[in-house]
Amino acid sequence: MTIRGKAFIAGAFEHPGRELPDLSVSQIHAEVAAGALADAGLGFGDVDAYFCAGDAPGFGPLSMAEYLGLRCSYVDSTETGGSSYVVHAGHAAAIAEGKCQVALVTLAGKPRTGGAYPGAAGRMANAPESNFERWQGMPGAVGGYALAAQRHMYEFGTTSEQLAEIKVAASLHAQHNPDAFLRKAVTVEEVLDSPMVSSPLRRMDCCVVTDGGGAVVLVSPEVARDLPRRTAKVLGHGEAPKHTDNGRIDLTYSGAVWSGPRALDEAGVAVGDVDYASIYDSFTITVVETIEDLGFCAKGEGGRFVSDGALVAPYGKLPFNTDGGGLCNNHPANRGGMTKIIEAVRQLRGEAHPPVQVPDCEIALVHGTGGSLGTRMGSATLILGREDA
Repeated sequence: MTIRGKAFIAGAFEHPGRELPDLSVSQIHAEVAAGALADAGLGFGDVDAYFCAGDAPGFGPLSMAEYLGLRCSYVDSTETGGSSYVVHAGHAAAIAEGKCQVALVTLAGKPRTGGAYPGAAGRMANAPESNFERWQGMPGAVGGYALAAQRHMYEFGTTSEQLAEIKVAASLHAQHNPDAFLRKAVTVEEVLDSPMVSSPLRRMDCCVVTDGGGAVVLVSPEVARDLPRRTAKVLGHGEAPKHTDNGRIDLTYSGAVWSGPRALDEAGVAVGDVDYASIYDSFTITVVETIEDLGFCAKGEGGRFVSDGALVAPYGKLPFNTDGGGLCNNHPANRGGMTKIIEAVRQLRGEAHPPVQVPDCEIALVHGTGGSLGTRMGSATLILGREDA
């Protein structure tokens, strides 16, 4: 069953806090849920479906639905890392199937002041790959992304200067966002002068570590019609895991090669129709590979594509991450798929920060990445349109 035109995002809310030592993860979930519902003009009593991922404490949706006082006929706790929330937006196809009318999706975490989210260390310690990678010196997530960057540079001649252009664009956007964790605009030279973390990725190639969260509310067309708030229409969705191919791994492409075409086909649009893109930016190399795999340029051309201000809003050829993205604004719970949806909704409503609002934004693409780029990872793509699209 297609989701096209069967669900609308009616509410979106990003927690303004980036350091929240006095709140529990449950409280942050509750605050963003209340914010998104208020944005939609709805209340907790209207919710009949709840979606959350591994950042939700306790028994996930079971604990949190009780804590939030929800009476649900449908829950989903799909866990694909940072792409989870983009997956959840697609799984709101349950609305089209008549299983629910109002679906609440939440993300919350406090890795900055409270350490890693509960359970993460235990899950990774027991992962089957740990016996082959961690003990051989793989330095966590950044090591996997650094390997992908090294391979992309070797195969296609991608340069550190090109990767730095992505951070520069994100910082130019973040300077207009009063809530952004890093608001200073930076230059390519400053990115290249930042300390090396895992070659070739420098500190400024890496996303920020912040507390916080976000939530969105998806509703049926019948509910949307009675709401005073402008909505964003869900046009298409695709998701795809990618694995190591039994040792014959190719780190230069991601699951976006499958999730992107599925989402675009369902939406009935092409990449040339996209006015704004929320691209998961855990690291700068994530953006380069994703842009290629979604079809905005040919494989290997991503470095050249992002150069010369191509990603800078409002007039670059592909305005992206106008809130500053994970590189400068926010990466709550060490996962950013939710904030990618929220900024796309702002763009479609015409409510992004004025200096970075894309004129006449009609079609937005959201892409989430989970796990480690190019290896065991989740990819999810969402196509959104203005409510009259």
